[in-house]
Amino acid sequence: MITPPSPPEPERTDGSSLGPSIGSPVRIGALVALTRPGWAEAGRHLLAGLELAVRDVNEAGGIAGRPLELLVRDTAADPRKAEAAVDELARLGVAALAGEYHSVVARAAAARADALGLPFLCSSAVLDALTEQPTDRVARLAPAQSHSWRIYADFLLAAGHRRIAVAAEPSVYWASGTRILRDHLARRGGTVTELDLSALTPTDLCEELADRHATALLLLTGHPEPAVSIVRSVRRDRRLAGIVMGAPAGQPEFAEWAALLGREGAAIPFLRYLPERIGPLGARVGAALRARLAEAPSFVAFEGYDTIAVLAEVLRSDGGADRARTAGAWPHVAVEGTRGRIRFSRTPGISVWQWAWAPVQVVDRDPAHPDRFRILHTG
Repeated sequence: MITPPSPPEPERTDGSSLGPSIGSPVRIGALVALTRPGWAEAGRHLLAGLELAVRDVNEAGGIAGRPLELLVRDTAADPRKAEAAVDELARLGVAALAGEYHSVVARAAAARADALGLPFLCSSAVLDALTEQPTDRVARLAPAQSHSWRIYADFLLAAGHRRIAVAAEPSVYWASGTRILRDHLARRGGTVTELDLSALTPTDLCEELADRHATALLLLTGHPEPAVSIVRSVRRDRRLAGIVMGAPAGQPEFAEWAALLGREGAAIPFLRYLPERIGPLGARVGAALRARLAEAPSFVAFEGYDTIAVLAEVLRSDGGADRARTAGAWPHVAVEGTRGRIRFSRTPGISVWQWAWAPVQVVDRDPAHPDRFRILHTG
């Protein structure tokens, strides 16, 4: 549910709260994409994790006896909507921001939050340059793209792939991923050929692949379209029977992929940020998420839960009354999350406080049982 605006707490001129009354809620602003053109299924899973963790925090006594409250805003994967939501949530007196899945949207939100002095814990976006300049106000749980996509490139090399084609739409995110793959593969004798989806139909793409003799095709594109049409076209082209398709951004993780493609959507490796063996907390949370979602939870749902677990620990240091003190707590926090112990540090090339690193897997759907996953590689 999208919480309607509530009257803001009084604020000082420096943007920090004047001090909430006893028993009043500690508010966290949640940025999620719940409608198209955003990846609404990912947004739904992220929100389920956020909401479940808020429930658990409140059942355990809240923040120094005050309940945690989530103010949810739909970004629809639109950077301008995200910026407007950050402005609104700041006026409403939230203690911090959480969430967002789409990297370009998260980058816009992070820049605005930094300008307003509002702490932001980014749950899922991976773009390395989350902010243009180093900042103490923003932290991130998801691994940086340069880290996880190099692991994916190592998986391709280990599987014997040296001639890689990428079918990419125009985007800062996809361009960054292509550059990471090209640089990493080139040092190991691999090549990357870019195929521009803004100029190619799925049929045209198949012709290009047949001519170039690539052994792997990576789908750097939106879901469900054009990704679904590309998968169907490649699968049904006899000339391309030996080509392996991959989707490092994780499109096959979600149930909609399996529902639309069935067995045609299996054996397409993607990145997933879960440990090979999940601990007791992860198992408990996973069961609760499955009940909430009525389907298997994705790694994005676990990211949502861990986001609130971290923010609750950070906010307990000052009751959410001082945004500067909240932001200053990133390097001191240590929280047992669903996927391991979470600590933040400064990582070379990353401008925000970073959990280095969340566990990384390369996974696909089992062709014999498309509702099951196979772990192919870990990093």
